[in-house]
Amino acid sequence: MQAVTREILINKAAELLGNGTVDRVFGWKKGEFSYDVTPALFTTREAMDADFVFGDFCGANFSKYLVAETRKEGKVLVFLKPCDTYSFNQLLTEHRFDREKVYVVGIPCSGMLDTVKIKAVAEGIASVEDNGDRVTVHSLFDGDVTVSRNDMLPDRCKNCKSKKHVAYDELIGEDGEVIDSGRFDEVEKLEKMTPDERFAFWQNELSRCIRCNACRDVCPACTCEKCVFDNPDSGVENKAAANSFEEKMFHIIRAFHVAGRCTDCGECSRVCPQHIPLHLLNRKFIKDINEFYGDYQAGAEVGSRAPLVNYTADDPEPAEAVERSHHDA
Repeated sequence: MQAVTREILINKAAELLGNGTVDRVFGWKKGEFSYDVTPALFTTREAMDADFVFGDFCGANFSKYLVAETRKEGKVLVFLKPCDTYSFNQLLTEHRFDREKVYVVGIPCSGMLDTVKIKAVAEGIASVEDNGDRVTVHSLFDGDVTVSRNDMLPDRCKNCKSKKHVAYDELIGEDGEVIDSGRFDEVEKLEKMTPDERFAFWQNELSRCIRCNACRDVCPACTCEKCVFDNPDSGVENKAAANSFEEKMFHIIRAFHVAGRCTDCGECSRVCPQHIPLHLLNRKFIKDINEFYGDYQAGAEVGSRAPLVNYTADDPEPAEAVERSHHDA
């Protein structure tokens, strides 16, 4: 159950629009179905009363949208969940948008529902009712099906790293704390596999990729003006994979490009139409960086330098780092 309501957010947005603090609002708009929620811009109370929604399917991280939006005149209001604020700070660290053009209202979050898991519960979903620790799916064909809310959470919410907002101008509700979650548990399971088993796992997962670029387009860490995969002179311009090597190369290169900058927001896995657990690639890098260089959370503070771009005399050499990792294991 969300701690804030649609009405509270609309009232806050209307207040800030009315007093001139902002001239537009990033919010969520209902799509064809109740679980089909999409980001939208609003400029009036009337528009928000008609179309603004807030609930269990408002998982989109608005941080990346600010890169383009702050190039416009005026100031935009953005509602950010705790996990979103880490991406916000990381983008500020990389000077990707103008902070003065954004007004941040932090909102609490108890986890968003996974549309894939909801759809697996019943066919012909008419609506979804959140009853706290239980969720009732109202189906046109299967009637009402009630399930555990926790079972309907995506991995990024089940293993939430923080309920604490690290950036905001104003906060609705009480702030939370950084959580000692089990977000690296699945990575450790993969590490315990043999090389052949791991290869088979990722071969199976990445073979489903259709190169739609949804993961890249939604990723707050992917903000290059010209992506290598859009460069016709690179030899890897956006296209269907010609062989199994190209099939894996896109995601491996992308994971390397965001290493040390990924905040583990999980947007890549959320938007993947093939349901590939792409966040596990990024979490592997995060886990290794923590083990080799000490705990580091991208986006926790504006201006912090990632270990991979911040040389110190105590940095482990590659062989030493691998040996240290094996010794700790």
